[in-house]
Amino acid sequence: MSSPVSRLVSAPWLHDNLKSVKVLDCSWYLPFLNRNAKEEFVSSHIPGARFFGIDEIKDFSKADLPHMLPLPEFFGASMDKFGISNDDHVVVYDTAGVGPACRVFWTLHAMGHDRVSVLDGGLPSWVAEKYAAETGEPQAEVTGSKKYVAQPVGRLVCDYADVVGNIEQLKVSGGKQGRQIVDARPNGRFTGKDPEFRLGLSSGHMPHAISVPFTEVTEASDAAHPLVQKLKSPKDIRRVFESRGVDLDRPIIASCGSGVTASILYFALLNAGVSPSNLAVYDGSWTEYALNPYSEIVKDV
Repeated sequence: MSSPVSRLVSAPWLHDNLKSVKVLDCSWYLPFLNRNAKEEFVSSHIPGARFFGIDEIKDFSKADLPHMLPLPEFFGASMDKFGISNDDHVVVYDTAGVGPACRVFWTLHAMGHDRVSVLDGGLPSWVAEKYAAETGEPQAEVTGSKKYVAQPVGRLVCDYADVVGNIEQLKVSGGKQGRQIVDARPNGRFTGKDPEFRLGLSSGHMPHAISVPFTEVTEASDAAHPLVQKLKSPKDIRRVFESRGVDLDRPIIASCGSGVTASILYFALLNAGVSPSNLAVYDGSWTEYALNPYSEIVKDV
């Protein structure tokens, strides 16, 4: 059995252990930002890293939903191309500090790969330490004959039917039974005051959902590096959720716009000591929910 690994690692730790782990750059940007994560990877990345395209390693059969979990076979084939085996320790990072890498962290967990860590502070923290970066496309990885075999963990993933059934439990019990739904979107989109990024998609929230914007679980590392966002301490993360009325001893479903920032809440809650058996991510998140004309949408404005 493989030994457990720390979920959160520092840039100095990665620098010292770079030859014993597999590294994935998981940077991703919302379309309106007009940034190309793959081009930025080619310009500068941690030595030996491979690029994990969140919009490339996905389920292409769901055209309306931007980056749903890939089928296990496709995910396994992608890991083979990266030269990653089932036993490898994988370190994921991004340019946000603690951001889209958490989506890939959760994806690996959902595929049965627990030996995965997030680089705290991401690429900015690596650069802040003045460690060397690499440019260009990485060389093709030489892999053995043994193929990566994904082993999906169904309890970590919720679909539309799961969420709708859970909402009914929450409504009937006044929120006391069923899994709590925490929403990582900015509060303006949650309340319905601000529009969604996707044209024609209603803002608002699910009945009994709780707003916990993903930005509340990270913080600037220090005054000298204000752009390096790192994860808050377990104590502070627990305080954030509890201040919004989340019971950390009850099961939780994390949701957001399309499943990316929900994974940041998943990662933060794990680091805060919440039991993994009590956590799941709604893969399609608000995009899937609000696209369905039968969904009940609550607006607080």
